[in-house]
Amino acid sequence: MPMLPKLESLIAATVVTSMMAGTVYAQSADTTPADGSSPIRQVGETPSEDLVRAWDIDISPDGENLPEGSGSVSEGREIFANNCAACHGADGTGGDGMIGGRLVGGEGTLDTDKPVKTVNSYWPYATTLFDYIHRAMPFTAPQSLSDEEVYAVTAYVLNLGGIVPEDAVMDRTSLPRVEMPNRDSFEQMDTLTLADTTACMEDCSPLIEEEGTKGSRGKEVPTGQ
Repeated sequence: MPMLPKLESLIAATVVTSMMAGTVYAQSADTTPADGSSPIRQVGETPSEDLVRAWDIDISPDGENLPEGSGSVSEGREIFANNCAACHGADGTGGDGMIGGRLVGGEGTLDTDKPVKTVNSYWPYATTLFDYIHRAMPFTAPQSLSDEEVYAVTAYVLNLGGIVPEDAVMDRTSLPRVEMPNRDSFEQMDTLTLADTTACMEDCSPLIEEEGTKGSRGKEVPTGQ
């Protein structure tokens, strides 16, 4: 059965395109400079300090790399209303049809069948709140807030959850000192024990018992891990 004209043309065009691409690749692959130096220099470019700084914006839990500036609860209230309430609700409790979910509440639910993970019920570090707002919020314009505005929104959200008082001011010194309600409820776990543990869905024994005792797989847990 003869090949359909359109299909034959399509195959021919694909073959020609592939041959051309191969030729271009063969030509571009030979990028060794005349002086014999490494051709890797021909790929991309060395990032500038400004470019690296633009990407390196994460904030560590200890807050060591927090920026200068400060923001208060009262300042954060207006910024939150203008940039955050549409997704999280005016009081941070979310609501039907809101894409941002709730930010506060949920205390005492983590060990239930329906845990509610919010800033004050789950997050162990206040600095993580600054980090997330700084990198990803507001949803419609990430990284559009200044450092001072991020400090202010952070202070306001912490106040909504009853973690800091109404007159609180957050900066690189005060924010890391905030005591989060769930700070001590996370367990440190060595990676070897985690990797050697099978999933358990019900009636599970603790993955790691006290130091010097055996974990759920019956292996000794090294002291100090």
